[in-house]
Amino acid sequence: MNTKRPRAEHVLSELRDLAAAFDFRLFTEKPEMAEALNAELLPASEFGRQVDVALALGGDGTVLYTALALHGSGVPIMGVNLGSLGFLTSVSDSEIRPALEAIKNGTCSVSVRDVAECRVFRNDELIGVQRSLNDVVLGWGASSRINTFNLVIDGENVSSFMCDGMIVSTPTGSTAHSLSAGGPILHPGVLGFGINVICPHTLGSRPLVVPNTSCIEIRVVKAVKELILSIDGQDEFLMEQGGRIEIRRSEHGVQFLQLENHSYFSVLAQKLHWRGSSL
Repeated sequence: MNTKRPRAEHVLSELRDLAAAFDFRLFTEKPEMAEALNAELLPASEFGRQVDVALALGGDGTVLYTALALHGSGVPIMGVNLGSLGFLTSVSDSEIRPALEAIKNGTCSVSVRDVAECRVFRNDELIGVQRSLNDVVLGWGASSRINTFNLVIDGENVSSFMCDGMIVSTPTGSTAHSLSAGGPILHPGVLGFGINVICPHTLGSRPLVVPNTSCIEIRVVKAVKELILSIDGQDEFLMEQGGRIEIRRSEHGVQFLQLENHSYFSVLAQKLHWRGSSL
């Protein structure tokens, strides 16, 4: 939970009282929350063995943290928003009671989301593996000079790009960094990845959508600056010329619990301020 949110204290109090009323056992990995929730301390690594549902209280960043911390555990997640409307949080802080009732009665709907697995190579040596619910972004650095990347899909060379960077997003992450760079919005039910070039040095570059069975490889052909590999908004690796990344669909997805009246398109319209055309 993000305890810095303005309504965090009120939500904790309400959650504690409702959990007692519904006879739910609460667990938390944070000692400072254990007393406020009357909850038992439990490392996140043990949630898969003892927890039936994970409540991610905060914003999209909290949901991302929870999803990756529980990756492979099979524990479904319900995101409870404590601030402005988020894409990943399906329940508002005023819906704590109906959310717990839905969990107790088994009336939640389930949305299964793909997770990307990113393998990082330096001089053909595997140096790291990270999972991403949202996106993998390669680029940026301390210089404004452009780099050259090769895009390879399923072993086939697609093209070479002179650009600032590249984004590979899951459908869940298509409304994050990729969208701001002109990428397509992919419905969560789409079985694919979005590939977007950041500030390409050509007018012919366009976003690409490939099946989620693809192996996407980005090779750093020319780097005039130190590159950063960011995964779900966290800077994870420094990349150099000759490095490469491989992105595949992880064998483990993430289950999100939603109230039965949850509407993806309603959230999309509110978040993007769609108001319709005016004459």
